[in-house]
Amino acid sequence: MTVNRRQMFAGTAACLAVVCGSPIRLSAQEASDGFTELKIARVNRVLLEGGKEAGLWTYNGVNPGPEIRVRRHGEVKVRLVNGLDEPTMLHWHGIRIDNAMDGSPLTQNPVGPGETFDYVFPVPDAGTYWYHPHIGSSRQVEHGLYGALIVEEETPPADMSELTLVLDDWLINDDGTINQETFGDIRMAAHAGRMGNWFTVNGESRPHLVAPAGRRLRLRLLNCANARVMNLQVKGAEPHILALDGQPLGKPRVLGTEPLQLGPGGRADLLIRRATEQITLANVNQANEPLEVAYIDREGAQDEKDTSDIAALPTNGLPQTMDVSGVTARKLVMEGGAMGGLTGAKLRGRDVDMREMVQNGMAWAFNGVAGITEEPFANLKLGETAVFDFINKTAWPHAMHLHGHHMLPVMIDDKPLITQDWRDTAVVAANSTMRVAFVADNPGKWMLHCHMLEHQAAGMMTWVNVEID
Repeated sequence: MTVNRRQMFAGTAACLAVVCGSPIRLSAQEASDGFTELKIARVNRVLLEGGKEAGLWTYNGVNPGPEIRVRRHGEVKVRLVNGLDEPTMLHWHGIRIDNAMDGSPLTQNPVGPGETFDYVFPVPDAGTYWYHPHIGSSRQVEHGLYGALIVEEETPPADMSELTLVLDDWLINDDGTINQETFGDIRMAAHAGRMGNWFTVNGESRPHLVAPAGRRLRLRLLNCANARVMNLQVKGAEPHILALDGQPLGKPRVLGTEPLQLGPGGRADLLIRRATEQITLANVNQANEPLEVAYIDREGAQDEKDTSDIAALPTNGLPQTMDVSGVTARKLVMEGGAMGGLTGAKLRGRDVDMREMVQNGMAWAFNGVAGITEEPFANLKLGETAVFDFINKTAWPHAMHLHGHHMLPVMIDDKPLITQDWRDTAVVAANSTMRVAFVADNPGKWMLHCHMLEHQAAGMMTWVNVEID
């Protein structure tokens, strides 16, 4: 693999010729019975200028898949049509929906080749969400199967335009094709996961997007990468954070000089004001270098006199704080991976050493268990206040994702967090502990896993049961 950083972030003029699909669509194809159809098909697209066509897996022939929009308390009706030669399913990431529609192996059987499945559910929360497969996730997401689900406020803000930016990195060969040899690579899974060498925004490399000048701009950012924790900067404007993982902040706050961290699966809504003629989005890499990934050109009369207050988005009903005094924390210990020192774990009911774990594609463990278990990590009563301690004893960060709920990080390494924001995907730093709290108000079986997809496949997966009685 020799695609270098110069190639990865090639000049703007060259990148405008690299078309990986149409810009994100505002609607999908609608069937005669009112269902939005998402048809999976293999499509050849050029990722690397001058390279061969890469075989992408797409919804309705585009990457990212069609943007689905619905108003809060409206209904999503999606028919998944599987055109692959392997099973798949759709997970609706971040939405607190009915358990049967969650789209995980705990709640439905896989959708086989040539089969269809109808997803029907009301959406309780406005915000920025997304959809992707939850079986064979590492391969299927990396091939391009993902798209945005936007739930608009009942009364959307009238004083701003908006853009959705779907961020991804791809691991490609020198000839521009997707690297196939490293799928299932246990060494990659035991490190950071599948880190790409080619960055796209809305399916294109360093695209130039357009927004009207003289108005505030809402940017909806989605990190759909398999494993990369993105650290994003906005240049040429004054950005304010409105929401994280779909949940509005109680009070918008300015995004200062520190980058905005989004783990795999994470989202953020930014309000952009006082912009220049061009806004630049950059990702700060491990060498602390801001690498430009997208440009937004402001067209029309420029107006930089925006001094009015920034109003918070309407709440989805989650409290701003939680009182967890007296609640006993359930501990989830993360172990394994490269430089982790794990010598073995329980796998499918048996105690095995690390060598046998690796032979079975496993490198990580939760509480001494690799992979999903018959018994849940936690049995919770409906309405119970739950506190989890994510104890990361590994050399790598992990993006912990809880289905069907949002979590409120309240403490890191025994230090209370002054700023507390609801997340459904929370990045726990290496050799660190994060305490989160939530109310188990959504009954059913809900997955809890690392959203570094190779970590999930290699052992970091469990589940939570919320009982009605």
